[in-house]
Amino acid sequence: MKIRLVAVLVFLAISFAVPASMAQDTMKVIKPDEIVWQEHPVFKGTQVAWLMGDPTKAELIVQRSKLPPHYKIPAHTHPYTELVTVLSGTYWNAMGDDMEHGIALKPGSAFILPAGHVHRTWTGDEETILQLSFIGPSAVTFVNPEEDPRKK
Repeated sequence: MKIRLVAVLVFLAISFAVPASMAQDTMKVIKPDEIVWQEHPVFKGTQVAWLMGDPTKAELIVQRSKLPPHYKIPAHTHPYTELVTVLSGTYWNAMGDDMEHGIALKPGSAFILPAGHVHRTWTGDEETILQLSFIGPSAVTFVNPEEDPRKK
């Protein structure tokens, strides 16, 4: 387990902040005004920007998500472990045995979500920007299929 964790950390240290369009031997700075936001393919009403990686492939993905105030994401899981960092706003996360309440996460907060772990999230009174890191491809399964926004 320790060897696997060290390998992942070394990989992250070597390859962070490099957009998918850049070769691994090229360094690039990404300034906030250069980020290209687009409609999230699953969570309508939110925006997404992929800073690194192709979300359709099995590779390291670094993604920014911009969610409006009072946005709710129903209970769901991902087939991968993800690291979520709050960059701005307030992000609520409820998981595990306590899906009714949640933890308010302010800027600078982060949480690690194991693969297959059920959680639901929502934003506070302001726009919230997150940074997510995971090994793709990107995927989400809703606990209640009727709450899947792709079906609406």
